[in-house]
Amino acid sequence: MVEIIWSPTALSDADSIAEYIARDSVERAFLFVRRLFDAVEHLQDFPCSGRIIPEINDANCREIIYGAYRIMYRIEYEQIWITGIIHGAREWKAGS
Repeated sequence: MVEIIWSPTALSDADSIAEYIARDSVERAFLFVRRLFDAVEHLQDFPCSGRIIPEINDANCREIIYGAYRIMYRIEYEQIWITGIIHGAREWKAGS
């Protein structure tokens, strides 16, 4: 089993999304964040279960989809680094 580590950027992304959702419903924002964290838990046992990020094309840089969001992560030895969360409709380039 590998360790899951949330980068400061990914945590900031989650906070920003929650703040946006909370404008309409604090309860929905809380539920979204809880489910977001739950969505990555299976990576402890199945780190390669996400697809390779097409913009990067590196087997160690992967993503899982949660609703309309891309949860990006990088596999490093016995760790998984959650590196960012972006809306799927947003144009994204590596390094941005």
